[in-house]
Amino acid sequence: AVVEFFAHWCPACRNYKPHYEKVAKLFNGPNAAHPGRILMARVDCASKVNVDLCSRFSVDHYPFLLWGPPPKFANTKWDRKQEKSDIKLIDDGRTAERLLMWINKQLESSFTLDDKKYENENMLPNSTSDPKQVVQAIYDVEEATAHALQIILEHKMIKADTRDSLIRFLQILVAHHPSKRCRRGSAELLINFDDHWPSNLSLSSQDSSKLLESVAADNHKICGKEVPRGYWIFCRGSKSETRGFSCGLWVLLHSLTVQIGDGESQSTFTSICDFIHNFFICEECRKHFYDMCSSVSVPFKSARDLSLWLWSTHNKVNERLMKEEKDMGTGDPSFPKAIWPPKALCPSCYRSSSRTSDGALQVDWNEDEVFPFLVNYYGKTLVSSYKETYMESLQGRTQVGAALADDASSSHAARVPIGAALGVAAASCTFGALACFWRTQQKNRKQRKNWN
Repeated sequence: AVVEFFAHWCPACRNYKPHYEKVAKLFNGPNAAHPGRILMARVDCASKVNVDLCSRFSVDHYPFLLWGPPPKFANTKWDRKQEKSDIKLIDDGRTAERLLMWINKQLESSFTLDDKKYENENMLPNSTSDPKQVVQAIYDVEEATAHALQIILEHKMIKADTRDSLIRFLQILVAHHPSKRCRRGSAELLINFDDHWPSNLSLSSQDSSKLLESVAADNHKICGKEVPRGYWIFCRGSKSETRGFSCGLWVLLHSLTVQIGDGESQSTFTSICDFIHNFFICEECRKHFYDMCSSVSVPFKSARDLSLWLWSTHNKVNERLMKEEKDMGTGDPSFPKAIWPPKALCPSCYRSSSRTSDGALQVDWNEDEVFPFLVNYYGKTLVSSYKETYMESLQGRTQVGAALADDASSSHAARVPIGAALGVAAASCTFGALACFWRTQQKNRKQRKNWN
């Protein structure tokens, strides 16, 4: 993170702001060329709420720039006399060019002020052959989860015949979503589900509109109140209209299937199929997916079988889209649809492979190798990235969150990343308490119905 301490009355600060903003736009906001790499924030030391914070970091002139890991700005002090500190003073950043040069030296990177959106060298084709790249997908899975709920609410898709399927899917998210934030948020949504969407759904249109507004206001909380939104990292395409949400949703579904128990395999299969059928807004896509669901004649008895079915289904979808996108010229040139995983990512998954006369790849898969690969890739590797991220470590530290958000309305440097790294995604209680509370509420509702 880079934090600029300034004073709104300071002429030098006002003159420096365009320089700082120029660099911040490379890393922060929906049009960032390199989203998620660096968090850039601004703190107005002339604001009373920030006086103690600025004193804690020994701010003695304006503008004053510090560099360090985001958690360190939440729980430490700093002054120039410290011999060892993770926080450094940026002593050569008075122009956009010099500040970016200083950052490049720290990261051994080669960012330029001319970098444009969708030119992030770390997100292009090497992500398909580097298993470590998937750890970045955790944020895309969170965004896909929040975006899916947003679509459901905006299109008023929760009806008497669809509410039960959403409840079942949320129950799976509570237990197996790879993100702790999303598990908590899903649990909170379940707790209040009957209040938002009563089982009879016999609301007047006016009451329904008011209810929708109240739920929509809480939508961002499903995966954390201040989780960054508006761009993709692992799922980022080279075009604005490619990958993104659909990629994030696929990663979520794969992650769920490798984390469930064998006894949950059939119910998870049904919940996923019903969720896509009822709530995925692309008509042709959901029809194709549901047709593949309907073709399954034997109930699943193990997580292995379900995981391999979803993997095979995803490849069938890619094969179909591969042909369509080639004919229509609508594919992503940097991420063409392909059979997955590529041999470079899992050599042992391939027994043999060959090309048909039309150039299509045919693979004799070793499913005994494919399944452990899926478990490691979508399970252990993905989930391990969220054991304790810097974003989660800052939950509940309200002073810094409030202070650094002070300038959010006017600065790219604070709008999205402060929410990501230093904002407050306050969860009122742990998942266990939420689940217990939910069960208690359900019992109380049943008792009230019996009494009535």
